[in-house]
Amino acid sequence: MELWYTEEHTDTVRFSIKIKEQLYSKESPFQQIDVFDSEEFGRFFTLDGLMMVTEKDEFIYHDMIVHVPMAAKPDIKNVLVIGAGDGGTVRELTRYSSIEKIDMVEIDKLVVDVCKEFLPQTAAKFDDPRVTLYFEDGLKFVRSKENEYDLIIVDSTDPIGPGEGLFTREFYGNCYKALNDEGVLVNQHESPYYNEYANSMKRAHKRIRELFPICKVYQAHIPTYPSGHWLFGFASKKVDPVNDLDANRWNALGIKTKYYNTELHKGSFALPNYVKEMIENDNK
Repeated sequence: MELWYTEEHTDTVRFSIKIKEQLYSKESPFQQIDVFDSEEFGRFFTLDGLMMVTEKDEFIYHDMIVHVPMAAKPDIKNVLVIGAGDGGTVRELTRYSSIEKIDMVEIDKLVVDVCKEFLPQTAAKFDDPRVTLYFEDGLKFVRSKENEYDLIIVDSTDPIGPGEGLFTREFYGNCYKALNDEGVLVNQHESPYYNEYANSMKRAHKRIRELFPICKVYQAHIPTYPSGHWLFGFASKKVDPVNDLDANRWNALGIKTKYYNTELHKGSFALPNYVKEMIENDNK
């Protein structure tokens, strides 16, 4: 008997992966958590039936959400990560010896526990002494912070369920306040391709743009995410992600990556026309 994991990307589009076995399934107080093993993508992890991370392509997402801001502002020392329970974002941040503090806020402790057990590839650096885990609501956590962080990475789920509050005007305003004068905010920005995801992207971009003087969008191609075309937001009070990139300085660090490089960094901000039009029309 063949077993398949199927995710609905829209009411009329589905994405399926043949699985070898289901390794874990449990409903936490916040969401349904499942782990599967597959031939093509290795182990993968879903929340409420939506793909979060696979062993095969996780490096694309984590390279782009971490190394883009780190290359644009290489003197980052204090970082806040919201979400990111699989550990991949923290793993990439710990590769920078210049970072002194990484606070990670994840609402669901079970996500971290499950990823430690089944996805040690991503959940490998939670025990780094610079990392402090907070199991609470990221929206509430950031309210009490002011002028504290150089970088905030919002590695959230889609804007439904536990992740819904992380796409609000209030949340982005609190992130602005929690950043110092040269602070950078990076967030997963949804897909521009299917209407529901595109509408979430436009709402998030509009709200962030109302707060930050520098607000740009960049892209990556992630096979297991809806449409394969995924966006990230880069917002800052002073740092321009392209003009302020010091490629020589980042390359001198000798960090070996599978996806990110400094040429790709610049190119990732060159968006297709249909995406540019969505963003520009939403800004009028």
